[in-house]
Amino acid sequence: MVRPPQSSRGGLFGDPEPQTKPSSYRANIDGGSRGNPGPASYGVVIRDPKGEVIARLKKYIGRMTNNVAEYYGLIAALDYAQSNNIRALRVESDSELLVKQMRGQYKVKSADLKPLFERAKKMSQSLASFRIDHVYREQNAEADALANEAMDEVSGKSSAASATTAPSSRSAEPKKLKARYYKGLLQLAEPLDLPDDTEVEILLRPMKRS
Repeated sequence: MVRPPQSSRGGLFGDPEPQTKPSSYRANIDGGSRGNPGPASYGVVIRDPKGEVIARLKKYIGRMTNNVAEYYGLIAALDYAQSNNIRALRVESDSELLVKQMRGQYKVKSADLKPLFERAKKMSQSLASFRIDHVYREQNAEADALANEAMDEVSGKSSAASATTAPSSRSAEPKKLKARYYKGLLQLAEPLDLPDDTEVEILLRPMKRS
């Protein structure tokens, strides 16, 4: 019996062979800045196709804006995918700006974001499958928590370092200061002698006028 020839481009009778799509991994990303610009970091949670967490990434990136930090988180997720031979990646972010820029719905006008966008776009195009979706903040809580952890860790180290060089008269005890709220601004009645990027808590308690 003579068998019909097979095409080198497909299966029997030249029909294309079925192709199996690579299983998609999921990355939740978040970037934050306290001050915008201010101390900034990103957090990334990566799950395998079964939904199991395989990586948690976080990093303090210095004094940046929120949007820059979001892109750093995206690039970190893409870099992890490339380094671990992940061919299909779905990214979820609560940054509508980043998602729409990556989808081509918004133009990238910021000079700070352009090189980051171009890098992320190039990295995403190297994957067999890439998708990015917007999610609400509560759906991105794990990545947000990692980003805050990275900022807290650096803030703690900075406080410890400054404590060794600060005068012994300086106290970590709460200090009461008078301030006046006027036209959306809180104006202190006296200056604060604190290092840059020091985080403080403010308890508002209206005072009775005499």
